[in-house]
Amino acid sequence: MPDDADDVMGVITQQIEARFQMSLPELRQGVAAAPHANQQATEVVHWHGLLSQAQAALERAEDALVATLAQDPVPLDDPAMDLAHQVNAAVTARDGRAMVVRFLLDPAAPGKHGPGTWRGAMATGRRPALQTSPPMRPATAAIPVRGAAR
Repeated sequence: MPDDADDVMGVITQQIEARFQMSLPELRQGVAAAPHANQQATEVVHWHGLLSQAQAALERAEDALVATLAQDPVPLDDPAMDLAHQVNAAVTARDGRAMVVRFLLDPAAPGKHGPGTWRGAMATGRRPALQTSPPMRPATAAIPVRGAAR
């Protein structure tokens, strides 16, 4: 599925380049030269690298599955099913990393402004939703324990 892979990586690369107004190789060089100059650029470059690694792992898993299916297409045995599960896991990893990059690029993403579910919720001085008082002790008299020292 190289066409889909190119689409995912191509679209995200275009979004990165549009956001930072420079090519991805130029952005990588800038981050390498001054990693603390722009925290968002550093995070985006880092996660794009992880995304590229996940894409490469997906392509390897797909190639292995296709090679196995080309040898013996029917029935699907355990090794072929294991390869299919590896492809599914690689797609999940790639898509998750793509979501992180898109989150980092979106200035209006949930949690980036004001208190949100990811950060700042408790920093506003609000109390927890549930009461967290110590448990009440029963109002019974203490029963002496036989043989205990007084």
